[in-house]
Amino acid sequence: MPLVATDALVLHAFDYLETSRILRLATREFGVQSVLARGARRSSQRFGTALDLFAEGVAQLDLRPGRELQTLSGFEVLRVRPGLASDMGRFTAAAALSECVQRLVIEEHAPVAFDIIRLALDGLTEAAADRVVPLTVGALWELVGELGFAPALESCASCHEALPAGEGAPFSHAAGGALCARCATRAPGARRLPAAAVVALQEWVAGRRPGLVSDAEARAHQRLLREFLGEHLLDARGLQAYATWEQGRWS
Repeated sequence: MPLVATDALVLHAFDYLETSRILRLATREFGVQSVLARGARRSSQRFGTALDLFAEGVAQLDLRPGRELQTLSGFEVLRVRPGLASDMGRFTAAAALSECVQRLVIEEHAPVAFDIIRLALDGLTEAAADRVVPLTVGALWELVGELGFAPALESCASCHEALPAGEGAPFSHAAGGALCARCATRAPGARRLPAAAVVALQEWVAGRRPGLVSDAEARAHQRLLREFLGEHLLDARGLQAYATWEQGRWS
C-alpha cells in the first residue's frame, strides 16, 4: 500500500531507542495503528507537537499489510489539547478512554469510533469536574454500542419480553443486560438498577446525553461499565489507566 493520509489522534507515545518514538494512533480509516516516528527525539522540526498526547491532525503513514509497526512519515497538527493535562481528573479520564479504545477498536469500526473519541476528548478539555465521569462513561457506552455489544435495556436479555418503560430493572452482566423479574430469579449476581440508571444507559448507548447524573451515580456507572467490559469484551484486570481513573488514585 502506498503512502496514505488519514485523520489521526495520538492515544499513547513512548520513547524508542535513542532518537525515535513509537505512537499509538486512532485513525479514521485504519483503526488503531502502532507507528514508528523515526528521529522524533532528535529534532522537533519534523513532527513538532504531533507527538503530544491527544494531539489531532492528518497523519501520513507508510502502511505495509501484515506489519505490526507502521512508519509515520509526517503529521500535520490541527489541534492540541493542553487542557487535558492541566487537571488530573480530566487527564486520567482521557487516559482511561484512550486505553479502552486501543483495546477495542478495529478497522471495521474506525470511522464512527474516531468521531466518538474526538468529540469526547473535545468535551473533556473544558469539562467541569462534575461532568468528567459522565462524559467519559457515556462515550465508552456509545463505543460499546457501535461495536455491537450494547446491553439489552428495553427488553429482557434472556427471554426478550418487553420491559416496562421508565422503571428500574435487574441487570446481569453475564446475561447481557436488563432482565424481567422472572428471569432475574435465575441469574445469580444480578443487581437492580434504578430507573434513572436504566434511562442514563439508554441515552449513552444511543449517543445522547442524559439529564443530570450525580457524582455517586456516575461512580456507580464507572463500576458497571468496567464489569460489563470485563464480561464481554476484554480482561478488565488489565485496564490500569481505567483503574487509576475509577479509584481516583491521584487524589
